[in-house]
Amino acid sequence: MEILLAYVLQTSTSLNQVRPLIGLAAGILAAILASYASWHVTDRLIAWRQRPEED
Repeated sequence: MEILLAYVLQTSTSLNQVRPLIGLAAGILAAILASYASWHVTDRLIAWRQRPEED
């Protein structure tokens, strides 16, 4: 039982130390995805506006 308690305590301590890095990685990933989505939408809008008028 003491071994299990020590393992849980060690895991909890490790997670508390790693949590800021997980937040940083998630923030970087969110910024990359937002920039890609923004570029994609902008590219589509430019292509749509440059299409010749079809009557």
